Amino acid sequence: MDLNLQGKRALVTGSTRGIGLATATELAAMGAAVVINGRDMDKVTAAIATLESRVPGAELSGVAADLGTAEGCAALIAEVPDVDILVNNMGIYAPKPFDQITDADWEEMFYVNVMSGVRLSRHYFTRLLKKDWGRVVFVSSESGIVMPAEMIHYGFSKAAQLAIARGMAEMTAGTGITVNSVLPGPTWVEANDERLKKRAADQGTTVEAIKAATFSERRPSSLLQRYSAPEEIANMIAYICSPASSSTNGAAMRVEGGIVRNPF
Repeated sequence: MDLNLQGKRALVTGSTRGIGLATATELAAMGAAVVINGRDMDKVTAAIATLESRVPGAELSGVAADLGTAEGCAALIAEVPDVDILVNNMGIYAPKPFDQITDADWEEMFYVNVMSGVRLSRHYFTRLLKKDWGRVVFVSSESGIVMPAEMIHYGFSKAAQLAIARGMAEMTAGTGITVNSVLPGPTWVEANDERLKKRAADQGTTVEAIKAATFSERRPSSLLQRYSAPEEIANMIAYICSPASSSTNGAAMRVEGGIVRNPF
């Protein structure tokens, strides 16, 4: 397989930790020059240092920008006007009962999870078409298909990403550009530890009990029956960014542990 990304430049949004950092690591190991992004420059710098230790000699740069705003997207584009690979990974989620999701909650979820990818893709996609080669990846979620009752606004934003990615792919016919989505399932990232410790304390239970309930109650159809590691998701993202994935276009690639039962 041709997994060589030498000479390609990749931007991975929200890449200071979790799936984003794991993806940046894989792309750097494949030879791409990688742009790290996060809201805080100290975290961007720390992520670059981590990557340098993981992939010695990697070509790395970083931009601190809040991509949940039009101004933040514009600032990033000003610093990085051209890329070959765009991974729209940055996103947020927040479990909340439907009747407690405010207008502000809906708007924040939409602007951060959906419009960040729209704004960046709108800029870079035209340039990819001129080069006749490129990769755009939206990191969606199985929640875009199996709508979570505990955070409907999140599921809505992930379903929107699937629609945007497929629509963009329709514009790539006959080119060397692909636009795909990746659908992770529950993934154990750094933020989970702190979040679940707080929830366990509030509920008078343990983190392990809450983790188990994820698959016995919230996602019982999971065949994996455990959280994925960020690296497991990054493997799929890195593959569809590579030349080897040239005939995979307009697809929603599942890395969700078998939660989605529909075989198609």
